[in-house]
Amino acid sequence: MVGSQCWQAIPVKLSEQQLEEFVLPYLTLGKRGPAPKLSLYKLFGYALQLLYMGCQWKMLPIERDANGRPEIHHTRIYRALRRWQADGCIDAIFAGSVRRLHEDKLLELEVIHGDGTTTAAKKGGDNLGYSGHKHLKGDKVLAFCDRACNVIAPFISAPGNRNESPLLRDALPRVTHMARAIGMDLQGATVSLDGVYDCRANRKAIFNRGMIPNIPENVRGRTTPKRGRKRHFDAAIFEERFRTIERVFAWEDTH
Repeated sequence: MVGSQCWQAIPVKLSEQQLEEFVLPYLTLGKRGPAPKLSLYKLFGYALQLLYMGCQWKMLPIERDANGRPEIHHTRIYRALRRWQADGCIDAIFAGSVRRLHEDKLLELEVIHGDGTTTAAKKGGDNLGYSGHKHLKGDKVLAFCDRACNVIAPFISAPGNRNESPLLRDALPRVTHMARAIGMDLQGATVSLDGVYDCRANRKAIFNRGMIPNIPENVRGRTTPKRGRKRHFDAAIFEERFRTIERVFAWEDTH
């Protein structure tokens, strides 16, 4: 069980030194047209600021030059971000950060915590659905993190009306793909999930990847216990979720 830790704030912006070390090696430049007037540090910083604020592109606060004009138009930032997404730069940045954590031995992969969360979309958007359980319209993501709150695989996104349980079978291949890409060893690791993922298909998918499921049995209104041998469940490991994956979702909700 994880002991008490002195948590630090999860960052929402990067310094210029951090960008040069973790982001700049993976960003691509356009092959045609004029060179950008601003540095990549400025462009990427504006993109992060928009994701954090959640505002419309035209409402993004942009600094002004000596003549009192905006130093760049918001459409130039939008096009740069779209190009980086199309070129796979964002995925490469994420994989590079996980690889760096693994090389520095900062990942605690004995236990992997997973869960889903639904985020409300009050202004509309793509990939939305009405969640009858949460009574809101939004989208849903499924994420995995280690004991130190490090996200180790890309989020799985779905409309808010989708059931979380089948999404696990789509998310697990991303975890194993990331492990193979950076050399992580997940054999024998415990995958801790809540009762909504309690089904034979999910347990089998975890077992087939050499990991151990830690899922409480979901009685679903049953009056008699399930047949067969009792499923493995460690309540102490399950309680860690409130200091790990739930904290990750608190950070995710700020974006």
